[in-house]
Amino acid sequence: MRTRTRMSRRLAAFAAVAALGTGLLAGCADDGASPAADGPSAGGGGGGGAKTTLTVGVFGAFGLKEAGLYDAYMKLHPDIEIKQTSIERNENYYPQLLTHLGSGSGLADIQAVEVSNIAEVTATQSGKLEDLSKASGVNKDDFLPWKWAEATTKDGKTVALGTDTGPTGICYRKDLFAKAGLPTDREAVGKLWVGDWNKYLEAGRQYKAKVPSGAAFVDSASGVLNSITGSSATRYYDADGKVVYKTNPAVKQAWDTAAAFATGGLTAKLQQFQPTWDQGFANASFATVSCPAWMLGYIQDKAGASGKDQWDVAAAPKPSNWGGSFLTVPSAGKHKAEAAKLAAWLTAPAQQATLFEKRGSFPSAKAAYGLPAVANAKHAYFGGAPIGQIFAKAAEGTPVQTLGPKDQIIQQNLSDVGMLQVDQKGTSPQQGWQAAVKAIDNALDQ
Repeated sequence: MRTRTRMSRRLAAFAAVAALGTGLLAGCADDGASPAADGPSAGGGGGGGAKTTLTVGVFGAFGLKEAGLYDAYMKLHPDIEIKQTSIERNENYYPQLLTHLGSGSGLADIQAVEVSNIAEVTATQSGKLEDLSKASGVNKDDFLPWKWAEATTKDGKTVALGTDTGPTGICYRKDLFAKAGLPTDREAVGKLWVGDWNKYLEAGRQYKAKVPSGAAFVDSASGVLNSITGSSATRYYDADGKVVYKTNPAVKQAWDTAAAFATGGLTAKLQQFQPTWDQGFANASFATVSCPAWMLGYIQDKAGASGKDQWDVAAAPKPSNWGGSFLTVPSAGKHKAEAAKLAAWLTAPAQQATLFEKRGSFPSAKAAYGLPAVANAKHAYFGGAPIGQIFAKAAEGTPVQTLGPKDQIIQQNLSDVGMLQVDQKGTSPQQGWQAAVKAIDNALDQ
């Protein structure tokens, strides 16, 4: 059984909160929908059959439709009609997508892929997808190098274009930092731990020394673990596709640092995206949390009015990424050329900037970072934090990361089996590691 992915949690968060104050986010379609409920590459839209209908299959409240991008494209191209279908949860969407790719039928003209699945799609399905590096309007240099690399095969075929990404900062409560005698200005806070996750740990120890009871320093050890591994170029797989997390020093260091948060009593012992975690925001139960750009709206919703101007956001110790998605064009489609043009337009810098402005999805196109919608973006709830600049710097600094087909399984078990036991049950870090490895070996049939 597939575990619930962190991106699915992101989409659940999107369905509940407002993005940058532009209005409530739209809900999602029924889980039972198929990726192309309107039929693959249907033709003969309105206008007496004169239009070409392009279908787009996505998961969750993906944002393209809600941001008005389809309507804008159809206005520019009156001969095109776009129909979207959505399956609410990626763990239901993705297996169906693989089935349809295998059979070559039931596919939409454009199919979305979540970042946790892109390595597997790139490695095993590239022969069934169009090379979008050759699509009209696509400029490789517009994209972050690491985002482009995630969907590019070893022989140079780019099977997907990035829609968004999840550059990560550290969200913190200024009132709790003041109580602990720590700086509250976001620049000064970032300097506390710049360049080293162990400095973040040390800041937590300083916090606990001044605030021995009450609000914890961080929400969870698992959240720390995932943020640290997200800042490493190599984590679970090496460049040859071999599973190396057991022997990778970067993973061991991340594990030891995150475990030190747990054993040092610095965490609120919460599991992210559970009701108790939501309550932790409302009750100011912790002072910091690793937060990608898309999480700001979630924090605003859960912390409520009392958290306004108390929460702020600073740079993380090292640039890290959590989240992001892609668009692919299946080769079995009837309108591949038109679909590729649409995918290129949807992921162009101007459209990514619009998606950020209206939905909070941070662009994977670095060329969008100089556009006013991104460069001038501030978040009133977080003390007017210049989030466009903060997250652009994080995105540009994130390393090109080696991804593997079962990254999500490895990450989920390290976090929600191993580290969760250390954090919540007091299991030793070594025993927690062994529990995670056993679960991963079982999941990977090793």
